[in-house]
Amino acid sequence: MSDRLNVLFITADQWRGDCLSALKHPAVKTPHLDALAADGVLFANHFANAVPCAPSRASLHTGLYLQNHRACTNGTPLDARHTNWALEARKIDYDPVLIGYTDTANDPRELQDDSPWVKTYEGPLPGIRPLAMMGTWPGPWADDLADKGYPLPDDLRQTYGLREDGPDYEHGRSRPRPLIYPLKDNDTTYQIEKCMEYMGAAKDPFIMHLSLLRPHPPWVASEPYASMYDPAALPAYVRAPNVEVEGAQHPWLQHQLANRLYRAPDNDKKQRRMKAVYYGLMSEVDAALGRLFAFLKESGLYDKTLIIFTSDHGEQMGDHWLIGKCGYFDGSYHIPLIIRDPRADQTRGTRISAFTENVDIMPTMLSAIGAPVPPHCDGAKLDPFLETARTPATWRTEAHWEFDFRDPTDETAEQSLGLTLHQCTMNIIRSEKYKYVHFTGLPPLFFDLEKDPGELTNRATDPAYMSLVLEYAQKMLSWRMMHDEATLTHVTLTDDGPLARESARY
Repeated sequence: MSDRLNVLFITADQWRGDCLSALKHPAVKTPHLDALAADGVLFANHFANAVPCAPSRASLHTGLYLQNHRACTNGTPLDARHTNWALEARKIDYDPVLIGYTDTANDPRELQDDSPWVKTYEGPLPGIRPLAMMGTWPGPWADDLADKGYPLPDDLRQTYGLREDGPDYEHGRSRPRPLIYPLKDNDTTYQIEKCMEYMGAAKDPFIMHLSLLRPHPPWVASEPYASMYDPAALPAYVRAPNVEVEGAQHPWLQHQLANRLYRAPDNDKKQRRMKAVYYGLMSEVDAALGRLFAFLKESGLYDKTLIIFTSDHGEQMGDHWLIGKCGYFDGSYHIPLIIRDPRADQTRGTRISAFTENVDIMPTMLSAIGAPVPPHCDGAKLDPFLETARTPATWRTEAHWEFDFRDPTDETAEQSLGLTLHQCTMNIIRSEKYKYVHFTGLPPLFFDLEKDPGELTNRATDPAYMSLVLEYAQKMLSWRMMHDEATLTHVTLTDDGPLARESARY
């Protein structure tokens, strides 16, 4: 067998960055991820670069900010001219495989009119080979359930949320209703078993994307995880006293809270039930990953495999009266990152406080397998943290993300806010102390995170903060200018042919 490194790239969908017991969360228990962190490196200030799923994953896979890959929303095609970690790994004879989904709307210019991928944003990332592809449609898992004799709903998309009969927590039940499918046969277990099956049989070094659906909704868990957390004993929400006061913070937030899809339930017990199951699904995923890590150790693969655990984005879960992922609040963008490099004995158990971003994952994976990192990448290799745990002198001092809230099929946001389609955007820069939110066509926001960690008070018009608002607006402009598209900007044609000189973005 080759001595080249294996890569297990794990994403758990919609996992908030504070929801690890290794980071002292007051409720969530994640002993197996804690153990991985103790045997690797935990990045405590890791952020997604966009929401929702598809634009965030486009940044994760390509190493590009949204401003460059322009896959703005779920359904916006990812331009085929952009490479990604799977395509680059193939160039050096890896066979990238997928269990789960990549949420990639493929470039229709590269497809035949009758291709099934022109009618969905849940296509496979170019260069990746699906082994068990599951997204909104449960596909192979549903087939497995049917083979085992389990009932299936008429609409297979409902399989993930098919609950036991009877009243729910908000109607008098002591705990949330569980998924009808037992733990041994649910979707997470199915994916883990497929993962182990493949890795156990692999004869060449593998690079696998294990893309778990949980804790993404529907928030329905198998027992014992449906009942693991008491809805009545959960941490308090971070939010204003009521929706009206919350929405007064900014016109965009007021607009968002008017949309029932993104507004927290008025019924507090329902919200608590959802939150309890959200935590339960995290513990379920943690236990499943514990099985997977044990398998790697038992099969002799653990010390031959780079393990990366992260998410695509977070979840508001009632904070600021919001559900889902949207806007500018940390709850939607702060996500976990744990990396265990079998070669990095000297940094085991370290915690990194420097700001890292999902655009850093692609160059880090490519560096680990010995593949060149394309010069267009907006992200940077995390190698210095894995090798020495020291922050490079030129490393970023802020996290950056974007939210494009346009909807090509719906003019509601434009009509409500008086914007054009292309003005439905915001950019965020966040340091340890401050956060600046810049809108196209709407007033900015500014938060003092030391005095107001819950992001409840907008200081953008406060005279005492004017100089800081200007400073961060300038930081935002510089960041965007530094990360203009750069594929060929380091190349010049000469009498001796093309000459290139690479330069770091930081």
